Amino acid sequence: MVDQKKIRRFLKPAIFILSLCPLLFLGWDAYSGSLSANPISDITHTTGDWTLRFLLITLAVSPIRRITGWSSIIDYRRMIGLFAFFYGFLHFMTYLWLDQFFQWGDILQDIGKRRFILAGLTAFILLIPLAVTSTKRMVRWLGGKRWQALHRLIYASAIAGVIHYFWLVKADLHRPIRYAVILGLLLGIRMWFAYRKRRSRKKIMIGRVVTESD
Repeated sequence: MVDQKKIRRFLKPAIFILSLCPLLFLGWDAYSGSLSANPISDITHTTGDWTLRFLLITLAVSPIRRITGWSSIIDYRRMIGLFAFFYGFLHFMTYLWLDQFFQWGDILQDIGKRRFILAGLTAFILLIPLAVTSTKRMVRWLGGKRWQALHRLIYASAIAGVIHYFWLVKADLHRPIRYAVILGLLLGIRMWFAYRKRRSRKKIMIGRVVTESD
């Protein structure tokens, strides 16, 4: 019989190391001079892509659990979600620091002029309360229902992130379209399971009413 505890002890550090690999590869490219003539753009695009990817992976955890029955996968969702915030933070700081040098007046003008920056900022801000309340202590403090309601902000963050990518790209829309399709599929699966859950509850309630009337 497979020892679930041993699998978890192996998987958690493995997922952690794999999640750091994009940053390590980016750092190596910067150190070895393998970035393009516009390194800031390379850093921005890499961290932005991985923010979206980790958001989508986080959203995929529950559907995978429901479809496959692999219940322990939920143990890794928090870590993956925190990596989405981590890469989003790097993406945001790349813009503030390397691109704008913390020139707040220019940054505010930029946000007002370029809507894709506003969409990206919205996506990142929505991730902040999720990262802050990711601990078990915060779950207990908020209560399960309120915590779950708050963490539904990840849907809005992912949607804003995809919109950010669409508005950023001017010509080749293949990548943002792929992200949009994956996001739409994940949200569609969640809506289907929610619909089935409501339907089963309704059947149970009808069954109880019929039983009581008999």
